[in-house]
Amino acid sequence: MRAVDRPPVRSFVVALLGCVLIWSAIDPRDRLTWILECFWVIGAIIGWVVWWRHKPCTPLLFGLLAMHALFLVIGGKYTYEFVPIGEWAQEFFGRPRNDYDRVGHFLQGFVPAMLAREIFLREGVIAKRGWRVVTILAFTLSFSAAFELLEFAAAIVFGADASQYLAMQGDVWDTQWDMALCLMGAMSSLALLSHEHDRELISMTTGSLPPASP
Repeated sequence: MRAVDRPPVRSFVVALLGCVLIWSAIDPRDRLTWILECFWVIGAIIGWVVWWRHKPCTPLLFGLLAMHALFLVIGGKYTYEFVPIGEWAQEFFGRPRNDYDRVGHFLQGFVPAMLAREIFLREGVIAKRGWRVVTILAFTLSFSAAFELLEFAAAIVFGADASQYLAMQGDVWDTQWDMALCLMGAMSSLALLSHEHDRELISMTTGSLPPASP
């Protein structure tokens, strides 16, 4: 992740992501799905220009956010049920559904957990490690629940037009799977990346930081 610690590299990554975003907007499979998925990415790019460019995040978090944004843009282009790599995996593993959206909900916990952790540590929001972990997990779950409510609202407002965005693929437990995978993603992120995240935070600040642990 150290390669993205340089401003020119970060500018190139954001510009490249902007190009992919424009590509995805050209004749997407479902325009409503594209709007609902990609407005997060548009907001993130605007946020980088007006804020993070002047107050940069750690290389680890920047890389995760860029990866997640790319994932969302591809999902918006094809809709999650028809993303080509997901269709290939579905055929190869004999799966009954395209699991691209399952991976997306895992990332929905994996990436925001690091975002919340960085904000909490850099702003000194929660000092105690245990409470910080609990709060981050609660934050990611509440974000997942809010996303499911957004899907619910889209289904009510747009009716059948929102079917591609919902991406249930006939699974009555789709909502529960989405939230469970989000929680697993957040737990995995804290367990696997906290040590490296602490190292990068220490290199960016002279303030007091907790030991290298979740």
